[in-house]
Amino acid sequence: MAPKVLHLSPVDDVVVALEPLDAGQVVETAFGPVDAREPVAMGHKLAVKPVKCGDAVHKYGFPIGVATQDIQPGEWVHTHNLRTALSERGSYVYRPTGSPAPVLDDGLTFMGYVRPDGQVGVRNEIWILNTVGCVNKVAERLAAMADAKWRGDGIDGVYHFAHPYGCSQLGDDLVYTQSLLAGLVRHPNAAGVLVIGLGCENNRIEVFRDRLHSETLPNVAFLELQQTTDEFAEGMRRLEELVERARECVRQPVPLSRLKLGLKCGGSDGLSGVTANPLVGQVADRVVARGGTALLTEVPEMFGAETVLMNRADSPETFAKIVDLIQSWKDYYTRHGQPVYENPSPGNKAGGITTLEEKSLGAVQKGGRLSRVVDVLGYGEPAVKPGLNLVSAPGNDMVSVSALAASGAQVILFTTGRGTPFGGPVPTLKVASNRQLASSKPSWIDFDAGRIVLGESMDDLADELLRKVIRVASGEELARNEVNGYREIAIFKDGVTL
Repeated sequence: MAPKVLHLSPVDDVVVALEPLDAGQVVETAFGPVDAREPVAMGHKLAVKPVKCGDAVHKYGFPIGVATQDIQPGEWVHTHNLRTALSERGSYVYRPTGSPAPVLDDGLTFMGYVRPDGQVGVRNEIWILNTVGCVNKVAERLAAMADAKWRGDGIDGVYHFAHPYGCSQLGDDLVYTQSLLAGLVRHPNAAGVLVIGLGCENNRIEVFRDRLHSETLPNVAFLELQQTTDEFAEGMRRLEELVERARECVRQPVPLSRLKLGLKCGGSDGLSGVTANPLVGQVADRVVARGGTALLTEVPEMFGAETVLMNRADSPETFAKIVDLIQSWKDYYTRHGQPVYENPSPGNKAGGITTLEEKSLGAVQKGGRLSRVVDVLGYGEPAVKPGLNLVSAPGNDMVSVSALAASGAQVILFTTGRGTPFGGPVPTLKVASNRQLASSKPSWIDFDAGRIVLGESMDDLADELLRKVIRVASGEELARNEVNGYREIAIFKDGVTL
């Protein structure tokens, strides 16, 4: 019989309910039988030790907050008796933990497209990117025309990714727009890219080209609409040239070391940190062990668990970069008069996640347990070091997934306990934390991590999920977001608009 609760660490004061518990129900725990004093929903916490008011409450083996009243065994632990212990600033000391992950050389490969610059794509697509939001509809119409004409016969599709920016932007906001778009222009899933500009915007084509830092861009064409009589005829002509070059690319076996895997969670619940996130972390460790790259983002959801990542830094220099990353995002919230230590999501709280520490300790498990942190990437900066990389981006699902793609992730593993339909510009595999979500939203969900609750081995499921990632990367399967046609981007913004 599957257990009704899960005790994640011997030092924990709470267990996680794996199914709804009724008041008076007795459950077996590592500390003996505990009588639930009140109903406890699935994914929520049940106290198994007495905790005095003001003392820390532990989950995952770490403090997740402070008791605001005395808590007795059998009580539900949530916002009514637990608060965060985080503050705006922290003091950090580098304490390296563990040893480097074992290196695996088992010849595991996927079928990818090797680009002229050496990057490897998992799709052979044509992308249309606009420098400014006012040309969204022209780009959208061109994409539809080109997709209807050329999809198939070596072309996996023609896609446009709308956004509202590129004009009336100042300072960092313009840089953010340019950095994100430049990262997408460089992306290896795009065999060809048509960049469309208007001609009078801040982010004019000649300005944007400088951001690309390349003299030769054989797979990129540019089209400025104010200098074009018939933008559709000219756009289709340039797209046809890109399509012809793209058709020369064919899939070939490449080692798993060429895979860059993006890691993200959204709509989390109390089981996300128990099932889906550690499962994805095991897949990330498997990819990194074979010389590949894993990209972890949503920096605000590292607050409270940042020392776990800091102590996995591969050097004091990387440790210092992580400290700067964390503090820069805390300063960002403080600058805008917002608390850095609150869990703002109603969905998270409804799913059983009380504090930001608890959310973060569950979230960082997507980065695995064995892989060293080898680099910290700025927004839109490409990943160049194999291993676990941290990417600067907020917790917002669409913004952070777009940032992962801009840093080079060819496939993204997105864990969720509440569910979400959206997808990024690359295959975005949704991993459900619970069986109810997986069964109720099969059109959204690619993999059911809730099977862990029923007693299936996480190690076996990680091997199964890795095989699925390889099939998706090889074009043998499509992610649900691709089947549904749900592909979009969002760009980070911080500042005024003229």
